[in-house]
Amino acid sequence: MNKETEMKGAIQGVIQQLMDRVMENVLYKDPFIIEEHLSKKPLYAALVPDEIFKGSHFERRFVTPFGKAWEKLAVVAATHGLGYGEMGYRIDGLIPIGQIQRISEVLNRLEHSGKGQRKTLPDWKSELSYIREGKGEPIPVSVICDLYVEDRLTNKRYAFELKAPLPNSDQTKVSKEKILKLHCMDPKMVDGAFFALPYNPYGTRENYSWSFPARWFDMKHDDVVLIGDEFWETIGGAGTYNAFISAVNEVGVEYKERIYREYLGIEPPKTYNPTQQLLHETLPEYEAKKELY
Repeated sequence: MNKETEMKGAIQGVIQQLMDRVMENVLYKDPFIIEEHLSKKPLYAALVPDEIFKGSHFERRFVTPFGKAWEKLAVVAATHGLGYGEMGYRIDGLIPIGQIQRISEVLNRLEHSGKGQRKTLPDWKSELSYIREGKGEPIPVSVICDLYVEDRLTNKRYAFELKAPLPNSDQTKVSKEKILKLHCMDPKMVDGAFFALPYNPYGTRENYSWSFPARWFDMKHDDVVLIGDEFWETIGGAGTYNAFISAVNEVGVEYKERIYREYLGIEPPKTYNPTQQLLHETLPEYEAKKELY
């Protein structure tokens, strides 16, 4: 079994474990009871098909266990790739007080434009350069990163703020503050710290256009930002993104059909085409990468 196949199997194991837990919950432990729905919301039941609310019932019980799914999958990829990964890792270090003050200053400028002034645009390199000029007494600082990874061959250490593909502005601001602090720690506690998105719904970095994180990072150009394959192959090596995409798509078709038949109690509609809803990169990039591995 080659490394990519082994990693793909491990990723599928995590997804299957999460999905099996969801199915157990909605089918047996906490099913949708039509009589209860009719009793509590008779007007809704009279106007809207039960399947709509049955779907809502499923969604609420799906979201919670999958809240940390990206991090769990990343830990698997990092463990099979660079050698070690851990969620919610605490990093302690020292930062000159002047640099801490400048971090706040940079974030405030990005968040608030002065009256009559042009909006400040993010520029990672110039911001970090300005912040590092700050002096003063070293202050103890702790950062809890979403994902910590160690390369067991080179002994290099990496921290990631890992967010869903379309993060909100507040999440991104908090992540940028953490990443700036990690870059300013002296002595250096990690060899790299990044803002990472596990998947790019826009296909390419150049086309990524979700506006909220763009308030804090230049999503198209900042090298501290990793999107899609850039992230997966940083933590797992070449072929990791392909393994991730394939793993998700293979189990996804199986569980969708189970949900139709076992939970909704219907056959997949004639218009249902699972290949239209697969996770994929913009063609032809994805097909070209598949040929490499």
